[in-house]
Amino acid sequence: MLEQHFTEYRNLYHLIVKTTLNLDDDLLARAKAHAALERKSLTRLIEEGLSLRLRAAAGAAPRAGRRTPQLPVFDRGTGLRPGIDPCSNRALWDAADADA
Repeated sequence: MLEQHFTEYRNLYHLIVKTTLNLDDDLLARAKAHAALERKSLTRLIEEGLSLRLRAAAGAAPRAGRRTPQLPVFDRGTGLRPGIDPCSNRALWDAADADA
C-alpha cells in the first residue's frame, strides 16, 4: 500500500522539489559536520538517511534484485606458513608469488 501511495506521489513532480525542514539545532550541526567529513552535501546525507529508514521500514533488501554474496569461510587449516610476517606486505606478496 505504501508503494502505491509513493508511486502516485512521485508522479506529481518531475523536477527537484524544495522542502523546508525544522531540525533540532544540535542535530543539524552534527549532520553538517558529518556531511563535511564525508564530502557530501547536507541534502545528499538527508536523502541517504531517509532511503535507509524507508527501506528498513519496508523490510526490503539493501538493493532490490541483488543478493548479498556469500563469503567463503575457512574453518580448517593452519593459517600462514611459519616464517611469513602477516604485518609485512612484502612478505605476503613474496609468499603469494611463491605459490604461483
